[in-house]
Amino acid sequence: MIKNDDIRAQFPALDQLVHGQSLVYLDSGASALKPQCVIDALSQHYSKETANVHRGIHYLSAQGTQKYEASRKAAQSFINAPHEHEVIFTSGTTDGINLVAYSWSEVFLKEGDEILISTMEHHSNIVPWQIAAERKGAKIVEIPVTDKGEIDPSVYEGLLKSGNVKMVAMTHISNTLGTINPIKEFAKMAHEAGAHFLVDAAQSVAHTRLDVEKLDVDFLVFGAHKMFGPTGVGILWGREELLNQMPPYRSGGAMIKEVTLEKTTYNDLPEKFEAGTPHIAGVNCLKSAIDFMNSVGYDFIAQHESELLSYAETELRKIEGLRIIGEADNKASVISFVIEGTHPHDLGMILDEQGVAIRTGHHCTQPLMKRFNVPATARASFSLYNNKEDVDRLVSALKKAKELL
Repeated sequence: MIKNDDIRAQFPALDQLVHGQSLVYLDSGASALKPQCVIDALSQHYSKETANVHRGIHYLSAQGTQKYEASRKAAQSFINAPHEHEVIFTSGTTDGINLVAYSWSEVFLKEGDEILISTMEHHSNIVPWQIAAERKGAKIVEIPVTDKGEIDPSVYEGLLKSGNVKMVAMTHISNTLGTINPIKEFAKMAHEAGAHFLVDAAQSVAHTRLDVEKLDVDFLVFGAHKMFGPTGVGILWGREELLNQMPPYRSGGAMIKEVTLEKTTYNDLPEKFEAGTPHIAGVNCLKSAIDFMNSVGYDFIAQHESELLSYAETELRKIEGLRIIGEADNKASVISFVIEGTHPHDLGMILDEQGVAIRTGHHCTQPLMKRFNVPATARASFSLYNNKEDVDRLVSALKKAKELL
């Protein structure tokens, strides 16, 4: 049986003092800590395996290429993608959304068309679509959220009935509210209305199993750094028939078949969307992060984080003046809150002095802040290496902050 203490022991970042106190890391929603196996894989690459991939016949290049493509295969299995060549390596979630917003819109978007995005979206799933809409003369339509922080299916269905919707871009789990959206249901509704569906899985990849076949979406994007992997690496999965129709997003080496000064022919998937020298070290140790998550298992993650969320919300509600923003019936282990009479930034600074790391601000969700009429929130995001003692430290630190403020 997996024990939380055994998992915590694999994360060296937790074995340190911050301002003289043991670290309580509650900012995994921004970036997760790294297990030793991922750190070792990265060190191994730069120590012994440095070489460019795909274009060399010497030993180190061939070995690097083999590892690079092994990570692609691991990612395919991780999300149950039908084809390995549908897995595109990017620099992260933001890069993946930008790729789709640009390339997809070149083929499928025209003047008067609509793109649906929800109020709870991260800016990275808003701005690229705004740029695409401006370029093509299309329209952005907001899917509102309720006071609980949920999307009303009937309201969403009504927006789809316009007959002009060509894309729905939606987060799987809100990075601010913790709301888990019913992606399978919403994707089915989009398809019935003749629209494509992109899911931003940046927050969900570390909390719930992703299965593109079961979700039945058209595009799925996430970054490695929130699933205990390296920064600067992400995955875009898209349906083969759509990716084949989309033009390249960037140009250069690797994404070509033949170049003359008169004309260039493009490579097949996935190379068509992977121009230039990639983040080889990051991609090659992505497999270590995937292997780590598979070894822990989503059953453990779901149970452990559900218990933490329930305990944390119960204890936080005991603090006078504290209000949780986002109380969806189906939530991940993310809690945003405000305390009457205090500014979230002040809370964050005082908590940091006590060794407790949280996130404060608008969390790149300014439309959502406006919806709930708050300038910012404090956010505690829990992961598989957190425990109830971390929650107790958070609550104690917040009480002290209230006294000081």
